[in-house]
Amino acid sequence: MLTAPIFTTSTKTLPGTTSPTAIKMLLYLLLIQCVLGAQNKALSLEEAEKLTGTELVDYLKTHQTLFEVGETPASVEGMKHLMDSKYTKIPANVKRVKFESDEELPERFDARERWPRCKSITYIRDQSKCGSCWAVAAAEVMSDRLCVQSNGRKNVHLSDTDILACCGEPCGEGCEGGWPYKAWKFLQEYGVVTGGHYREKNVCLPYSFHPCGNKTGQPYYGECPSTRYPTPKCRHRCQYGYPFEYPQDKYYGRSAYYIENNEKMIRQAIMKDGPVGAAFDVYEDFRQYKGGIYKHTAGKQTGSHAVKILGWGKENGTDYWILANSWGVTFGEQGYFRMVRGENDCKIEEEITAGDLIV
Repeated sequence: MLTAPIFTTSTKTLPGTTSPTAIKMLLYLLLIQCVLGAQNKALSLEEAEKLTGTELVDYLKTHQTLFEVGETPASVEGMKHLMDSKYTKIPANVKRVKFESDEELPERFDARERWPRCKSITYIRDQSKCGSCWAVAAAEVMSDRLCVQSNGRKNVHLSDTDILACCGEPCGEGCEGGWPYKAWKFLQEYGVVTGGHYREKNVCLPYSFHPCGNKTGQPYYGECPSTRYPTPKCRHRCQYGYPFEYPQDKYYGRSAYYIENNEKMIRQAIMKDGPVGAAFDVYEDFRQYKGGIYKHTAGKQTGSHAVKILGWGKENGTDYWILANSWGVTFGEQGYFRMVRGENDCKIEEEITAGDLIV
């Protein structure tokens, strides 16, 4: 009867041969070399940009520690309604404004704490199935600055729908995207009425579309179509039951501008006059953001997005911005997210828009 050979731990070998232990060690070293080679290949920027799905998730979990990884329904839905990157380009003949001051800036600043009476600063909107981030973010910043610059006397939500529906071609393509700066020019020339969430009462023009799916904190929500909503029609009248006429409800801007691509100047602008608007390039890994400080690590670019910057801070040695998104309160950190500051990550510090209001 044949039996399997039994290897002992004896170190004796025949002249000119290699011991079984040495062979095992050699194979083990070769295996380690192969694994390290595969890891080094995955670390290359070109390869990382191509990652999707579970490969991207695994890569993010092993190659960064700044943000928690894991997609949510809000991020999956929101990523479908980004705008074209052409809307992050500065229009011709538009100059940037410089905010220069010798004032020492604090390590941490949060507009929610600095101006607690301004209800719009803590108001998270939901753009639903429409690429209206440009109008939503602009309306948010306009509302915040109206309150800040009036010392709390004018404490309202301005209508993103008024901008989205009535600005027309000068602003872009409505639910397909637009320029936040042009929204500010619209405020200057035509004014913007009051607004708010879908079906919100006691405002002139609330948002046109309900949030998609079951959204926490929203009384109205439901299933959305498979494609984007069409841009709503411009209506020069307020909703039924509102006590003011459309022209009487208007608020106007005094100026519109881009802020210099300078991290300190952006902070000075926020601390002096209130939150600012920002547009940034969006990559696949933003879909996986659940909390923490976002920094682009892997995945291809999928579009661009407009948001609001309302403060800054520092955590474990990493400087960050505090931003408000427009994907509802189930996204990120209760509707907000943080992003690395001072590195122009995803061009977040390049396209900063703001303005002053007539108060």
